[in-house]
Amino acid sequence: MISDLTKIVHGVVLGSPKPAKALAQDVGKPYSTLLREINPYDGGAKLGADTLLSIMKETKNIEPLQYMAEQLGYKIERTQKD
Repeated sequence: MISDLTKIVHGVVLGSPKPAKALAQDVGKPYSTLLREINPYDGGAKLGADTLLSIMKETKNIEPLQYMAEQLGYKIERTQKD
């Protein structure tokens, strides 16, 4: 079964204006490793929490965080503006 969270992260990485190769370098992962870790069809590699946080920071996309909060019954509220 494919996790909805994995699908969301996959979409965040591949839909980012920053190319996936550049994003991989910015989060400190080889390109092939990052793509494997976000692949919803590859059950052999797992994405770590630190890498997920780096992905969200680099892409400025918090969809994975919003999804996790909703699953736990929480709502995300911004505390400061950029």
